[in-house]
Amino acid sequence: MATYAAPIVYALVLWWFSTGVILLLDHAPRRTHPWSMAGATLLLAAALVAVRTSAGETGAGAAYTAFTAALIVWGWQEMSYYMGFISGPRPAACPPSYRGSERFFAALATSLWHEFAIVIGGLAILALVWGQPNKFALWTYAGLVVMNLSARLNLFLGVRNLHSEFLPDHLGYLACYLTRAPMNRLFPLSVTLGTVGAALLGRAALAEDVLAHELIGFTVLATLMALATLEHWFLMLPLPSAVLWRWSLPGRSLDGARGAPD
Repeated sequence: MATYAAPIVYALVLWWFSTGVILLLDHAPRRTHPWSMAGATLLLAAALVAVRTSAGETGAGAAYTAFTAALIVWGWQEMSYYMGFISGPRPAACPPSYRGSERFFAALATSLWHEFAIVIGGLAILALVWGQPNKFALWTYAGLVVMNLSARLNLFLGVRNLHSEFLPDHLGYLACYLTRAPMNRLFPLSVTLGTVGAALLGRAALAEDVLAHELIGFTVLATLMALATLEHWFLMLPLPSAVLWRWSLPGRSLDGARGAPD
């Protein structure tokens, strides 16, 4: 099992550290955001080159490279939204009278261009790995997209812990699209599918005939899927999960980890 320890630890540390860095930059003074975004865009370009280079290789290092590059692409998407560079046609609070589908489409209007950017990013990675043996960059990005969408839908439908302390001040209007509730119908399906996905990826990593890049790739993907499922549980369980990134939220109260007020 020692063979699997390194990719598991790598995925854990990269998930924790990259999330913290993005939170730290998002909450930095607004005057720093153009510089942060410029640096992130340079990293994005390097990551896309790495996706293409690693796609044709089947060594263990290529799987690490593909996984890391996909996380960088995803990180750029998150930064561009939370810094306010790519949002939607109506980045504003929800009118109090909106209910049901009106509220949903109002929420979508706050991030529609961001959703398009996510699709474009996925298509770019797909084009770079097309016909190549190492597609772990694509699978990593796809997993992040699906689990992020699931988390956002759960926040919209209703969860116990809103984690509104993660929202930068300039995106405070998004809080009105979050719903505090003891449970919603999507949550059990989300955590069930996430758990099954992590288990299937773990099983693939344990296969006897697995190649070097597949062993690493499936292991980091299984770990990432497990972490994404754990993040879903953080939305419901009374755990102070936000303290994991206390270092990236200086000067902000973490009371939201126990649930924001209605």
